[in-house]
Amino acid sequence: MKIANRLNSIPMSGIRKMFDLASPDSINLGLGEPDLSPPAAAIEGMCEASRKGLNKYGPTAGIMPLRDAVAKHYSRYAPIEGKNVMITPSGSSALLEVTQAMIDPGDEVLVPSPGFVIYGPHAVLAGGKDVYYKLTDGDFQPDIDDIQSKITKKTTMLVINNPCNPTGGTLTEESFKALCDIASDNDITIMADEVYDSFVYEGKHVSFLSQLDKAVVVGGFSKMMAVTGWRMGFVVSDEKVMDDLIKMQYHVCASPNMPAMYGILNALPTIDSYLEEARKIFKRRRDLIVKRINEIDGMHIDVPKGAFYAFPSYAYDIRSADFAMALVKAGLICSPGSAFGPYGENHLRFSYAADETKINKGMDILSETAKRISRK
Repeated sequence: MKIANRLNSIPMSGIRKMFDLASPDSINLGLGEPDLSPPAAAIEGMCEASRKGLNKYGPTAGIMPLRDAVAKHYSRYAPIEGKNVMITPSGSSALLEVTQAMIDPGDEVLVPSPGFVIYGPHAVLAGGKDVYYKLTDGDFQPDIDDIQSKITKKTTMLVINNPCNPTGGTLTEESFKALCDIASDNDITIMADEVYDSFVYEGKHVSFLSQLDKAVVVGGFSKMMAVTGWRMGFVVSDEKVMDDLIKMQYHVCASPNMPAMYGILNALPTIDSYLEEARKIFKRRRDLIVKRINEIDGMHIDVPKGAFYAFPSYAYDIRSADFAMALVKAGLICSPGSAFGPYGENHLRFSYAADETKINKGMDILSETAKRISRK
């Protein structure tokens, strides 16, 4: 049977390759999945909805009470209403639906590197072309000069991830303003992936929700509530674009998971206290992994301010894929920097969504492996 060329042109994720090669007892610092328990209210709400028979199709855009609740929660960043919100079957599918709805064949999409692995492939699957732009060293801000140099008449979308996976970088007000100016001056749509907005440890989250005239914002509940298996996300846009996104979603999934929507709805009003405790845990883990990495000769990381990833650089003469493979063979799963685009090389990504014991064991393996590599 024939497979579409656009799919054949996309490689398998470099992150997943590491998992396929790892032994079952490996230390897993490769997966961006919180090890915390979900809020009890989320589980109770989902189970109660299912028991009540709410297991049928729902509205394509999601149940209105949840759309309103999301708007209320995120109005801390900008005034939005439930009609601006669509509930989606994961943040990843929201990103796919936005690109499918807004990219035509031949359009160029500016994608960050290092950046999450699906942005480029989503552009290609929509018939567009992925054009990678750099992030600055250390604080991993979008390189404004590089972005401007890569804008052409075919550029229609600029992807921004804040906080960033894999770097943990958070957007400054200066970068935010510059990106908004670029979008306005060039009639470019910003697709802002803000699924880690709940995990900012210093400063405040800068959101594109205030810019719905030029931006579509994607968020998620998987990380926020530690329910990655539920596959629940959302997208926020102005009303005109929302009608088209709802049409797109109908042809993708008809409607989101009904019981899960009620679980999210039940937990959202009290989520702030849950997240406050989660941030304390992740900040402690972040400080530990940063300390351990910077103790290794030839490796360096500035303190990441958001998400739950460490993305250190290294000075050894080895490709990141080979470095990650050596670590897998030693019993530690991580992701090679090359998995995150052409500018991710000479880095590794570690998730600190695992507990301190696993982080310490993983850093022991990293330290010993780095010593062996540096002697070659």
